[in-house]
Amino acid sequence: MHSTDIAHAPTPEPATGDRRRWFALAIVMTAAFMDLVDVTIVNIAVPSIQRDEGATFSQIQWITAGYALAFAAGLVTGGRLGDIHGRKRVFLVGIGGFTVASALCGLAVNPEMLVASRILQGAMAALMVPQVLSIVHATFPAHERGKVFGLFGAIVGLGAVSGPLLGALLTEGNLFGLEWRPIFLINLPVGVAALFLGSRFITESKAPRALKLDLPGVALVTLALLMLLYPLTRGRELGWPVWGYVSMAGALVVFAALVAYERAKGARDGSPLIELSLFRVKSFAAGIAVQTVFGVGLGVFFLVWTLYMQIGLGWSALRAGLTGVPFSVAVSVAAGMSVQQLVPRFGRKVLQAGALVMAAGVLIYLAEADHYGLGITSWQMALPLVVMGAGMGLIVAPLTDAVLSEVPREHAGSASGLINTVQQMGHALGLGLVSVVFFGVIDERLAPAEVGPAFVDGFSHALGWVAAVLGAIFLLMFALPKRPAQHVEGAAGAAGAEEAPVTGEKEPELVP
Repeated sequence: MHSTDIAHAPTPEPATGDRRRWFALAIVMTAAFMDLVDVTIVNIAVPSIQRDEGATFSQIQWITAGYALAFAAGLVTGGRLGDIHGRKRVFLVGIGGFTVASALCGLAVNPEMLVASRILQGAMAALMVPQVLSIVHATFPAHERGKVFGLFGAIVGLGAVSGPLLGALLTEGNLFGLEWRPIFLINLPVGVAALFLGSRFITESKAPRALKLDLPGVALVTLALLMLLYPLTRGRELGWPVWGYVSMAGALVVFAALVAYERAKGARDGSPLIELSLFRVKSFAAGIAVQTVFGVGLGVFFLVWTLYMQIGLGWSALRAGLTGVPFSVAVSVAAGMSVQQLVPRFGRKVLQAGALVMAAGVLIYLAEADHYGLGITSWQMALPLVVMGAGMGLIVAPLTDAVLSEVPREHAGSASGLINTVQQMGHALGLGLVSVVFFGVIDERLAPAEVGPAFVDGFSHALGWVAAVLGAIFLLMFALPKRPAQHVEGAAGAAGAEEAPVTGEKEPELVP
């Protein structure tokens, strides 16, 4: 769970006698759970969507990458809209929009409509998710927040484990003959209930001095990522045209323009989308690089993994979902141990050990996939998945604390916002790279008997890239502090949370 400096501002505490705050907590946690599950639930249904809708592989990539891109691009703006217009109001708009977008996903008549609906869903999640911690801070007094953060960590772990399983059950169940569509339609009753109850039980709050919006900054970030991602995902299908390379090179120019614009905006009104002064802190700059590269690695692995199991090996969605359970359990257990016992004693070495352990798991998986080929079983996958999950758990829980530990407290809000944003952007970039590291080694026209072996080869090739990414992460971690200072309240309770931080710089002000 990311956190900010707002917990340290001296302001009146919320009242403890109001029982409505527990209803409010249940509502915002349900919304955060919806977002977490929605990220993981789609991967397991991807082969079913591809088969039923005749989607191309680039469209499959965009069904997942479009959500991540829209979510990443809108996170900081979503938080600031809550600061300006009220967290409750923006949360309700976000959850209402997320519910409508889920309905459009479930009712999509073609792959293009599904991609567009997923992008809308990601944009609505960017409005909804950043308000969660703001509402918690505005609703609960300091002495109760520790308990609330603990509950949130449990919800995050539950979301990580239940997403693939829920996706598998809904897809395999083929409710009312709807195939994969219930994975989206299940959000409708939950969203409607959260909208109704949220309007009754959540207390409105705003930041006393809200930062201004930086829409040109958001536009430049989004444009640069699109110029990079679109040619990556479509390039293979189109024969790698010259315009694709020009677009990817142009993305670097747009990123440079973004830096220049953000520097000027920071000097002009002090409310840039990206606080560039943060990058002078070596540990923060290195941490942002780690988060981005880690996001790339995860984006590549999870999409390729599900395609390998369901299309390459021909497994059902349910079998694929159950195969992933040891991984999820290992992540949760290792995350709890790393924060509570290991990092306080060994500091940065725990994160570096996590990168090496995860890389070892990937290499074991690669060796087993090559050795057993199409005959591999779920049980044989359990060992590498447990090793990978343990490594990932050692990284995800303490990483935010390590990155934020040397950041000036007045910038903790924008710093934690940037951490979550670049992780999502890295994830979107990783999904885009799947066309290069996986589909790039698979022939476009395969006879049915050739599909399995080709996907096994593609999976092994992609795993080699993921192992290399983890090696790069290990090296980047040398720039992190040896002993992360635990000064950001609640950050250690993350256990891999994906939710966006509070982006306001001061304690929320209750609005009657």
